[in-house]
Amino acid sequence: MQVRDLTSVIENYAPLSLQESYDNAGLICGSLDNEVSSVLLCTDVTEAVIDEAIAGNFNLIISHHPLSIQPLKNLLPDNWIKRCLIRAIKNDLNIYAAHTNMDAVLKGVSGKIADKLELTEREILEKNADLHTGFGLVGELPQAVAAREFLEKVKSIFHCGVIRHTALCKPQVKRIAVCGGSGAFLIRQAISAGADLYITGDIKYHDFFNTENRLILADIGHYESEQYTKEIFYELVTKKISKFAVQFSKVNTNPINYL
Repeated sequence: MQVRDLTSVIENYAPLSLQESYDNAGLICGSLDNEVSSVLLCTDVTEAVIDEAIAGNFNLIISHHPLSIQPLKNLLPDNWIKRCLIRAIKNDLNIYAAHTNMDAVLKGVSGKIADKLELTEREILEKNADLHTGFGLVGELPQAVAAREFLEKVKSIFHCGVIRHTALCKPQVKRIAVCGGSGAFLIRQAISAGADLYITGDIKYHDFFNTENRLILADIGHYESEQYTKEIFYELVTKKISKFAVQFSKVNTNPINYL
């Protein structure tokens, strides 16, 4: 089994052509021709994940976030990104990322959030030119639920240390908008789509004002909203190669803690 055999499965599902211009999805380190015996799945590549891969004899890491988006001027071990790359190269590790391309497909990052919340009748919030891909989703709950009760459920499902939200201007919610990662850019689209509640991450102080009490805006955290993306990788790889050695990383890569 070569790296290309596994990465092609992901790219058929979420083509690299869908990634944003600033992104760095694809093979970060290694070679498409390298042989693969086992795969480690994660949300972020960190030094602890590299250690885990080496200790467990994994030779391909598939991550949602690229190890680096900004260009590197050298490979001096003066920050964690470079140290990860140096150790990966020394230990023949291949590192692959599916980032904004996985955000842009209907059954990608936001689709996985919608799965966890059991949303039906899903529509893309901001469609690309082809109308079949884009960012964020809006869908329906089976029945209306008290807003606070639903937020408590969300907190449990996504293991949130805290949920930052606007006033509960809707006593009940049924139409739910979601976007994995940093989704402030879709607030207006969520309002236009008639959402009662919009769930995303990385909301800044002034972004909360932009709802104008027309929906409830809930920031569950960047990592929290994207943590289940690795389940997509698992489903894709094991469906194609059912007996292949694939494991979720045991490292919690969320850099944010709550007191």
